[in-house]
Amino acid sequence: MALLGLRNLAPRLAVAALAVAAVHANAQESVTDEYHVKAAFLYNFAKFVEWPPGLPGAPSSIAICVLGQNPFGGMLEDTVSGKNVDAKTFVVRRVSDGKAAALCQILFVSSSERMRLAALLGELRTAHVLTVGESDGFIEEGGIVNLKLDSGKIQIQININAADQAGLRISSKLLSLAQIIRKPVPAK
Repeated sequence: MALLGLRNLAPRLAVAALAVAAVHANAQESVTDEYHVKAAFLYNFAKFVEWPPGLPGAPSSIAICVLGQNPFGGMLEDTVSGKNVDAKTFVVRRVSDGKAAALCQILFVSSSERMRLAALLGELRTAHVLTVGESDGFIEEGGIVNLKLDSGKIQIQININAADQAGLRISSKLLSLAQIIRKPVPAK
């Protein structure tokens, strides 16, 4: 009788293992899909944001930088590869501090940087960098764009006051897709 119970148990364990693997794969696909969408947003932001003329950096490129853990893997590079906006090509870089980030046009601040968010955004407040985050409190700390995951969809939040202080003009087309927030930018 015990042997018969074990024989029936083996197929059930195999099915259970497959179900666990499928849930894990679906969770990974979900995260992958989320960062594919966020990579596409970063690329498209370059089309709808106007930076002041004469900024430092290579005039023939738009630098999209990632600060903190890189959740994109190679997706961001793949998204912008071979593309340009206003005859400017894209370059993707990893940065580790505010000084290097100040040379970027678009800065994605990973959620791994929550603990130093206030200091980092304080450094970049007037650096003409479009700061993009994904953490709760990003807008309140002075970030410009927050990509908030809500019910499986990515919502765009834009802090108009932070964009103004950074000297960036955001197209009304992009603003029409976003939740507009008018938070005062914290003092340095």
